Amino acid sequence: MSDSKLPSNNNSESGWLAMMILLALFLLVVCFTALSRITRSSDPTIHWDMPVAYSESNFQTQNAKEFATEIYQCTGGGLDISVHGGGSLYKGGEIKRAVQVGLVPIGERLLSSHFNENLLFGFDSLPFITANFEESNQLWRVAKRVLEKDMNKEQLTLLYSVPWPPSGLYFKQPIENIEQLKNIKFRSYNAATARFAELSGMIPVQIEAAELSQALALGVVDSFMASGSTGYDRKVWEHLSHFYDVKAWLPRNYVFVNKTDFSQLPSGYQQCVLTASENAELRGTKKSKQLTDWYLQQLEINGMQVVQAGPQLDASLAEIGKLMVEEWLQLSGEKGVQIINRYESKKHTSEVD
Repeated sequence: MSDSKLPSNNNSESGWLAMMILLALFLLVVCFTALSRITRSSDPTIHWDMPVAYSESNFQTQNAKEFATEIYQCTGGGLDISVHGGGSLYKGGEIKRAVQVGLVPIGERLLSSHFNENLLFGFDSLPFITANFEESNQLWRVAKRVLEKDMNKEQLTLLYSVPWPPSGLYFKQPIENIEQLKNIKFRSYNAATARFAELSGMIPVQIEAAELSQALALGVVDSFMASGSTGYDRKVWEHLSHFYDVKAWLPRNYVFVNKTDFSQLPSGYQQCVLTASENAELRGTKKSKQLTDWYLQQLEINGMQVVQAGPQLDASLAEIGKLMVEEWLQLSGEKGVQIINRYESKKHTSEVD
């Protein structure tokens, strides 16, 4: 009779060990997932990209960067806004739409460039309505509420606005009368500048600020209307010779945020953004005013002639301005009429709406 063998425990021990290994792996995955969630929740920094159309050195872009820094500090690093200058992220004409549809949460734009979308966006580009910063600010205070309501309908919340120095005319030769402007290629950036070109006999060519230097170098345009800031930033003395300080208008840049993105911020962050906006508007306006004469001095230092328009040219420009304002009032309807009437009634007062 042969000896019977006892059952081996090797198989059961191997199975138990495998189960323990699987359990350990499962617990490791659970712990890793939980740790990842904890890490994310402990680092709540919100990152926003902010496209702007003007160069990194421009005072508007620098003001936007200070705005972003103030928000970062106020939120304790919780909201980090990266400002992308010179149209590097989105070109000027694309910025408003990008914010509106949520491609980026915040941006800066010269709203008068969207004059064709909404005539009220062009209230700050009516010729010779304002000639200085005090008048520009008064007009802004009157128009602000109307503009805020219109932008709100477009999924945008208006944060702040900063005026440019008064706009003048750049040419490559002296101009004494309106007849000399016939067929000059004129850079336009909104409906107002295009209409100005047409009424003065020039040929409007749509050019964004970031493309201006190249357009001048290639002869695509030979003249334009802008502040001393644009002339200085783009070194236009390399192509043009005269700046006529006609103070046609003080157009404004606007910073706005996507309504949904703003509403999703913690309430404390929202207040930081609003406070920083108030500060940016005051700071930017003050800087623009301080730089006005400096920019014109730089144009002269670099060889340009900075002059006033002669009586013939000045009279013709005034007539063009009057016609453009009348056209705008007819087309903009009751809202436009209310803005101008309220502005004119408060123009010489310190009353704030």
